[in-house]
Amino acid sequence: MTRVAAGSWQNWLKKTLFSSSSSSRTRKALSNLASPAHEQIIKSPPLVSLDIHDDIWPLHPSTGFGDLASSSIQEPTTEQIGRVIDGKSIAERIRSGIASEVSMMKSSIGKVPGLAVILVGQRRDSQAYVRNKEAACKEVGIKFVMTKLHEKCTQDDICDALSKFNQNPAVHGIIVQLPLPEHLCEGKILDVLSVEKDVDGFNPMNMGNLAMQGREPLFIPCAPKGCIELLLWHNVKIMGKKAVVIGRSNLVGLPASLLLQRHHATVSIVHPFTKNPEQITREADIVVSAVGEPNLVRGSWLKRGAVVIDVGTYPVEDPRCEHGYRLTGDVCYEEAVRVASAITPVPGGVGPMTIAMLLSNTLESAKRTYNFFT
Repeated sequence: MTRVAAGSWQNWLKKTLFSSSSSSRTRKALSNLASPAHEQIIKSPPLVSLDIHDDIWPLHPSTGFGDLASSSIQEPTTEQIGRVIDGKSIAERIRSGIASEVSMMKSSIGKVPGLAVILVGQRRDSQAYVRNKEAACKEVGIKFVMTKLHEKCTQDDICDALSKFNQNPAVHGIIVQLPLPEHLCEGKILDVLSVEKDVDGFNPMNMGNLAMQGREPLFIPCAPKGCIELLLWHNVKIMGKKAVVIGRSNLVGLPASLLLQRHHATVSIVHPFTKNPEQITREADIVVSAVGEPNLVRGSWLKRGAVVIDVGTYPVEDPRCEHGYRLTGDVCYEEAVRVASAITPVPGGVGPMTIAMLLSNTLESAKRTYNFFT
């Protein structure tokens, strides 16, 4: 995948924004940032390429951030139904590009990326997620290995498995499938995972670099990265928009809010202690919900024309389904689709994109390891 070098983007920004006082040049620079990413499989640019120093503040009234950030998706009338953001089809295109790169790597240097997963216990949703990851790896040619541990295993059992994968040169990405049983400390376990193989992006170093301008994490957490990809693929402009993230978990809510901020959205976070969450959410142009509470977000929570990204997944017993349950989201889809301009379904929205981003992160890790760049 062709990417713009982070350094060249930064130098271009500094030269264009600050070498002249001309407002027209500043407008042009900001307009370029607000336009859709270059056509490529992964549309998210390096985060440092988005950084703009705060000394452009005096230019804000004349540059018109709101105009530059306007979305190409039109507000629906009362008769219209919101456009479905089909994460499944986009993920298929991304996986196809990844498969081509993996094939090229194999033919060029005789190596392929490797992903290792540690699965603890018998949670049905975790088992389903791991099955999907295994199938996706097989599809694109990434080697998949897994260690299964009993629900009552010790912390040392998991750390020993992690250490083996850390030392295995054929493994480029490692996942500890979360959540873990309550008797285990997720933080201490994840601290053992090598930051160079942390394809989930949960290491404090990756999360810290995600939060800071001028820093680039080795890996961006997969679900939030998938959310941004969906917005970019659908030409939803983020700069200057009001975004509300419902949920502040380390897995999705926190990194999603940081990532939206790096893309210059004005971000509010709704959590269990937020007063008037419905009112706050109704002000948002972009709503990302990630709490796993079925039908929490009703149509009345949304501003007409908002773009809704539903990350929440909740298993509901349903004997008619293959595995005895079906997944539903945080958003009451039947209501929201009549208010939003665009919305992700559950399943078929963020889920496939999360796996595609995992494959992408694993490929990038292998490319760094082998110094293989196309």
